[in-house]
Amino acid sequence: MKVLFATLAAAVALAAGSADARPRWTEAQAKTWYDRMPWLVGSNYAPATAINQLEMWQAETWDPKRIDYELGLAQGIGMNTMRVFLHDQLWQQDPEGFKRRIGEFLTIAQRHGIKPLFVLFDSCWDPDPKLGPQHPPIPGVHNSGWVQSPGLPGLRDRSRYPGYKAYVQGVIGAFGKDDRVLGWDLWNEPDNGADQYKGQEGKEPLVRALLAQVFDWARAADPSQPLTSGVWWHDDWTPTGGKLTPMEKLQLGESDVITFHDYSWPETFEKRVRQLLPYNRPILCTEYMARGNGSTFDGSLPIGKRYNVAMINWGFVDGKTQTRLPWDSWQKPYVLSEPTIWFHEVFRNDGTPYRVAETDLIRRMAAAPKGVVPAGPAPEAAAPRRARRR
Repeated sequence: MKVLFATLAAAVALAAGSADARPRWTEAQAKTWYDRMPWLVGSNYAPATAINQLEMWQAETWDPKRIDYELGLAQGIGMNTMRVFLHDQLWQQDPEGFKRRIGEFLTIAQRHGIKPLFVLFDSCWDPDPKLGPQHPPIPGVHNSGWVQSPGLPGLRDRSRYPGYKAYVQGVIGAFGKDDRVLGWDLWNEPDNGADQYKGQEGKEPLVRALLAQVFDWARAADPSQPLTSGVWWHDDWTPTGGKLTPMEKLQLGESDVITFHDYSWPETFEKRVRQLLPYNRPILCTEYMARGNGSTFDGSLPIGKRYNVAMINWGFVDGKTQTRLPWDSWQKPYVLSEPTIWFHEVFRNDGTPYRVAETDLIRRMAAAPKGVVPAGPAPEAAAPRRARRR
């Protein structure tokens, strides 16, 4: 009887506040918000000194000096946003300290003209996150230390759900009306199976049910910024196509603004954008740019600018995530030799651009008015020929 009562009490507590939650933004409200923004361009961000979200934010490895330096690099090429991952266990570990560090990050970001988009939960990579010191990078392997939030054990344990509600409403309650915050990406790739890790059967229905509650909890905190969760893997996102998965219907139906990922060729990127236009809401691409996969700054960035789609690429400064290496490094680690071209990242660890033409392109695009794709640099004049010596 006590167990039953506790279960019912937890269910009531989780549901509380939903009736008072603010509604989803109207199309007009979303448009008004987006019209106030510059054209948004940035990267998914973790400092080079952190292998994952936990190492970025825990007090022992918090590195504001490095963050300040790297966000200065972003400012220097015209970037004005960063997508930054949080983690529920950081809230459980030290909520007040976590809030202080988020506030410090926002102060640093504001100094560089950057408004971050915060990600609360994530279904990618290691399903068993643990606080404390994180393992070193696995040599030659892409993103070898990234962790899921809340993790599979936490998804399967309903007794932990009130803690997730406290995390969502604690963070958004603290920063939900802070003008330094761009918005809240509630769950990254919620239907990602993270194939590198086994034993995740039955995960998607658990995540889908929890994500619906997360939208309710977040709205009950009444943020002034938009809420979203991005679609990422399907081939048809049109509202009338009848091919949306249950997860995609939830994401697209609950989001104030539309977000998506695309790591494909430019023609596929543009097709995805056009599929999302009928939703009549701002569109933000929150992941793209995998050079070896056909997704490049040169190919996708001008398309995003023309359609006024915000563009946030994966990877910024080469570091402990090792995402300069491709996805297939999980099957064949690049230990003896590096790939011919970098997969992700904009800057080398020492702050020099991986490819100057790319940073020049980002800078030109960011400086041009919304919807305007600036012309490229004029080709250099051919040098006069010298008379051949005999």
